[in-house]
Amino acid sequence: MSVWLPSAPCTPRSCIESKGSVTAVPRAVLRFVTVLVVVAAGAALTPVGKRIPAVAVRWWCRTIVRSAGIRLRITGTTTPTGGLLLVANHISWLDIPLLAAVRPARMLAKAEIRHWPVAGTLTAGSGALFIDRDRLRALPETVASIAGALRAGGAVAVFPEGSTWCGRAQGHFRRAVFQAALDAGVPVQPVGLHYLTDGAASTAPAFVGSDSLLTSVWRVVSTRGLVAEVEVGPTIAAGSHPDRRSLAHAAQTGVAGRPPHQDHCTSVAQTPVKIRRTARRRPVSVASMRIIRHTGTATARATSSPAADA
Repeated sequence: MSVWLPSAPCTPRSCIESKGSVTAVPRAVLRFVTVLVVVAAGAALTPVGKRIPAVAVRWWCRTIVRSAGIRLRITGTTTPTGGLLLVANHISWLDIPLLAAVRPARMLAKAEIRHWPVAGTLTAGSGALFIDRDRLRALPETVASIAGALRAGGAVAVFPEGSTWCGRAQGHFRRAVFQAALDAGVPVQPVGLHYLTDGAASTAPAFVGSDSLLTSVWRVVSTRGLVAEVEVGPTIAAGSHPDRRSLAHAAQTGVAGRPPHQDHCTSVAQTPVKIRRTARRRPVSVASMRIIRHTGTATARATSSPAADA
């Protein structure tokens, strides 16, 4: 069990709802098969992936999205060349091709993805950087690897929330990855991802909780009128923020674009914990005071550790 593991309160049962009309089954099947064929074609080209032009990679990623029956809208600024940390909110498996449609980059992915069929091969073959979320001691090494890739002039794409959310609510950006941008002296590019049906936020593409990948893909291809909006925010220049805390806050502000809806997810995440008070107070001994003081010091250390800062 991990000491620190990012999670969201979003679940398929409580968050995902159908908005917009459901497409006919034959059309959904056609979309499903087309998506699999396009992804398989990319997997077949994995051995020569590094030699494929960026333009071709962008076209392939946009084809995946459009094959699923989704209209794509990309707005905002142009991403610069050279070392760049791309950060975005995380909702769906579709987020990965959407980011690559903006600028092809090395993904930071959780280590478990290595063992996923097809997706694991694609991710590893693309040159992704992996993070083992069960080993906190490996975090500095992961940050150093990201910084090295950025110094070499490459782009690295990261989802700093550390977990997928349903799209109507958003998690807080973890700060550790922003240290890599500071160490490498490269800019940060915030990208906001939104999914809509009939002009309103849609949770249909969400890939949360116990949802399976095939279930999520089928839900996407069987929903009519889905639109993916990619808002590329202004680049945050290198050196414009003194520490990772302020840099993470600026990036999240740039990604949000619009305030998240206050719904079930947000209320669950922000529900205060009620402490039950006893009717009778007992006197506190000197020994108890020492224990409390020691516990408070340990808590302060824990909150300043890489686990809390990740």
